[in-house]
Amino acid sequence: MDFRLKNINDDMKPILLTGAHRTGTTWAGKILSLDPGITYLSEPLHLDHSRGVLTQPVETWYCYICDDNGAQFKSAFHNTIQFKYQLWMAIQHLRNWRAAGKIVRDLPIFLASRLLKRRALLKDPFAVLSVPWFISTFDAQVVIMVRHPIPFVSSLKRLGWNFNFNHLLNQPLLMRDHFESFRSEMIHSKQDEHDIVGQGILLWRMIYTLVHEYKNQGFDIQLIRHEDLSQRPLLIFEELYQQLGISFSHRIEEKIIMSTQTSNPNEVAVYNEHAVRLNSLANLRNWKKRLTDLEIDRIVTDTRDVVKEFYELGEWKSW
Repeated sequence: MDFRLKNINDDMKPILLTGAHRTGTTWAGKILSLDPGITYLSEPLHLDHSRGVLTQPVETWYCYICDDNGAQFKSAFHNTIQFKYQLWMAIQHLRNWRAAGKIVRDLPIFLASRLLKRRALLKDPFAVLSVPWFISTFDAQVVIMVRHPIPFVSSLKRLGWNFNFNHLLNQPLLMRDHFESFRSEMIHSKQDEHDIVGQGILLWRMIYTLVHEYKNQGFDIQLIRHEDLSQRPLLIFEELYQQLGISFSHRIEEKIIMSTQTSNPNEVAVYNEHAVRLNSLANLRNWKKRLTDLEIDRIVTDTRDVVKEFYELGEWKSW
């Protein structure tokens, strides 16, 4: 059975908002879903996702979906995009009271979204390796967030988030199609699980090497740099709304100003890493107090081959 959403207007196509984690996908997704015709769906490919939202289990971070394994995901994502909440599946996979709370939260959202014919916005950094599949299968409009590796790595360091490359190495299709050339680097990186800077550098290079390939292959995607969004949020968001066929209103403009103005905190608390109300200009410079000079030099040197596809040489020094 072919679940592709065919012959639908651009303003009803699902939106996939992705990019590496810690690149501003939550912030951008919350702003794009200010339009009442958009429903924000957070990270269906998260390892701990609700099975009512997506019935297919996910076993690895950055799960790779392609034609060779897409059949098992196709009907599940069709239901998600069409807001068909799988209540019995969610109940069967209840693990704790927090999961029960997700049912109470999500079920009414899905019912209302389906009744009101809303458009699905999938905010999921872990879908970035599967962009071509989402485009070919669901005709999704894709927005990919890019963040310079210096602030990206600084964010990982601040939160203490390391990355286990077994999640990528244990995906044979992903290795076959894209990451075999990185195998030795991933194996080497596993030897020091405390080297968050090195892990962040390698993960950034891998993800954005692939993103650059998407552009070279002609995929219709919108690339949004986190730094541009931080410096010119009103302009960039208004343009993005237009490109996605979403109505931009005065109310939305006010919300953007409120979420980015200088009176907001310069950075979010570690325990609330997904907060979206922030002094966007100050946040642009937070890496300066998190990284040592040696760490900055290491990031600049080790990412130079890929970063040049998205940033001017030395551009980061002006932030």
